[in-house]
Amino acid sequence: MRILILSWEFPPQVVGGLGRHVAELAPALAQQGIEVHILAPINGPSRTKRVSSNLIVHRIDAACAREITDFYKRVYQINECLDAYATRLWPDVGGFDLIHAHDWLVGFAAIELKLAHKCPLVATIHATERGRWRSRFLPNDLSKKIDRVEQSLTFEAWRVIACSQYMVNELGRLFSLPLGKLDTIPNGINMKAVSRFPEAQLAAFRAARAEPGQALIFSVGRLVYEKGFHILVQAMPQILQNYPAAQLVVAGKGPLLDHLRNLAADLGVAENVAIPGFITDTERNMFFSVADCAVFPSLYEPFGIVALEAMAFDCPVVAGNVGGLAEVVSHNQTGTLIYPDNPESVAWGVLRVLNRPDTVRAYADNARRMVAEKYPWQKIARQTAQVYRRVIAERAKTRW
Repeated sequence: MRILILSWEFPPQVVGGLGRHVAELAPALAQQGIEVHILAPINGPSRTKRVSSNLIVHRIDAACAREITDFYKRVYQINECLDAYATRLWPDVGGFDLIHAHDWLVGFAAIELKLAHKCPLVATIHATERGRWRSRFLPNDLSKKIDRVEQSLTFEAWRVIACSQYMVNELGRLFSLPLGKLDTIPNGINMKAVSRFPEAQLAAFRAARAEPGQALIFSVGRLVYEKGFHILVQAMPQILQNYPAAQLVVAGKGPLLDHLRNLAADLGVAENVAIPGFITDTERNMFFSVADCAVFPSLYEPFGIVALEAMAFDCPVVAGNVGGLAEVVSHNQTGTLIYPDNPESVAWGVLRVLNRPDTVRAYADNARRMVAEKYPWQKIARQTAQVYRRVIAERAKTRW
C-alpha cells in the first residue's frame, strides 16, 4: 500500500495541532508496513528526505507564492505547486493507492490529483471555518471561500475522518454529509516521548517563574479568539482575590498576543499575567511538569490535543465543556470541566484545583493512565489503516 499525504504543516514548520498530528501519524503508519509519502510546503529550498524505509518526506519550496499577499490566492498558488510536484512524482514511485488530505489548505491539490489519477481521496478535517466562528453565518469573503473549499473537499472525499464525535456531528450538519461516510479517529499522544526532567532542573525552572508557594497557572496554544484565552485573563481578578500571588502564563503565538497583553493591563493584572509568545516544546513540557494546573478555556475545540499533552505530564487540567475537549476530559474523573465563554466559571475551575490538591492529583493520575490506554499513535494508525484498506477495496470494485 502506497499513500500520498498532503499537509500544510510538517516539522519544523508547525503552527497547531494539525502539524503535530501528521508528524506523529505518518511514522506510525510506516511502522505498519505502509509506504507513506508526505507532501508539504516549506519556506526554503525544496528537498526530499527518506526518514525510514517506508516514510519519505517531500518539502516543496513555497517561493512560487512569495509575492502574493492575498492569503486565499497564496494558498491556491502553493496548491498548484504541490499538484505539479505530485504529478511528476506519481510515475516515479509507481503511483499511489490513496490520497490523504489534511484540511482545506491542501484541498485544491488533493481534488485535482484525485480527478487526474482516478485515485480515491480520504480527507481529515481538523476544524471548520463555521465552527471557528460559532455561527452558520460567516463574516467575510475569505471565510466564505474557505467554507466552500471545506465543503468541496468533504464532498470529493471517499471517506472523511474527524477527530471526535463532536466533529462528526458538525460535519454532517454543516455539509449535509451522510454519517456513514464519516469515521471518528482521535488525535493521539506519543507516551514514549514524554520524558521526565530532573527534579533540580524543574525546581530551577519554576523558581524563575514563580515564588515559593505561589500558584502557577499555565495555558498554551494559538493565540486566536476561539481558544478563549481572553476569558482566562478576565478570570484573573477573581482568582487573585483568593490567591493574591498567583501567576498565569499564557504561551503561544498568534494575532491576539498584543490584545491579551493590553487586556491584562486594562484589568490591572499585568504583574500576574505573563504572555511570553512562542515557547519551545521542551519549555511547554516543563511548564506542564511544574504548573499547579493547565487551563484550556476554548470556545470551539474539535479535539484538544494539548489537553492530552498536559495529562501525559500529570498536570491537573481545567477545560471548557465544549467540543472534543468534553470527550477527552471527564469531569471529576480526569479533570475539571467549566462553562465556555464564562470568566466566573473559569475562575471557579482554577480555584477548585488550587483548593483541592489531593483530589485533583487523583484526577491527574487517572488522566495519565487514560491517555496511555486510549490515545497511543500506534492504535490510531491502525484505525487509519483500516479506513485506507476499506477505501482501496471499495475502489477496486468500482468503475470510475
